Amino acid sequence: MPEDLLRAYDPFDIFDAEAARLDRFFSGLDEEGWRRPSRAAGWTVRDVLGHLAGEELYNQACLDGALDDLRRLMEAEGIGDYNEFNEWCVRRRRSLPVDEVLQEWRDKNGDTRRRMRELGRDTLMETMAGPYPVGKQVFHYDSEYATHADDVGAPVPEDESDARTFWRVAVGRFALAEQDTSVQVEQTAEQIWVHAGDAEATLPYSEFVEATVGRLPEDYGLSPRLVSALRCLA
Repeated sequence: MPEDLLRAYDPFDIFDAEAARLDRFFSGLDEEGWRRPSRAAGWTVRDVLGHLAGEELYNQACLDGALDDLRRLMEAEGIGDYNEFNEWCVRRRRSLPVDEVLQEWRDKNGDTRRRMRELGRDTLMETMAGPYPVGKQVFHYDSEYATHADDVGAPVPEDESDARTFWRVAVGRFALAEQDTSVQVEQTAEQIWVHAGDAEATLPYSEFVEATVGRLPEDYGLSPRLVSALRCLA
């Protein structure tokens, strides 16, 4: 079962760890650091923070049972989909003092993490995709936070790197299975074999993770079919 891939990991502890990693990094930035381009296309490091702060509108609407209010806000702002919502969140924070945006994110995300932990792993919560277990939703947040930490260059100590990669592989494999894609995945001690249609490849763990979050370099050499098939996480 796809859920078995996640059983060994605590999504709430991972969420706390990745949020703390980002907070430490953001707290040490100067003006030049905030302006530096991130790995997220078109966004600076400051924009990534704006995205994370703005995304809490969605996270808290799920927790509050207020998704209809969020839909009405999006309609009023002419926001048609989640990508447009992300860009809107970033734009409206670019003119605000960065310390204000950082505090907004800290406060809202801290509340989100606390409330989700209190609900527990198996409790159902409302999402845009319908009712969904809290624990699984947090694993998606874990992946997003780790991806954005890498996007901005937040350091990962060597003694954390392997364990971090292992849970990210598990979440990627879970997301692929959950979406019922036609991708075949086989994991060995050091590599992951993937197959979709007439394309196949063998990837190191770290590069499989990058493929699942859409961060492989354009010149990596993976077939377009596999690039598309493996992209399963934000």
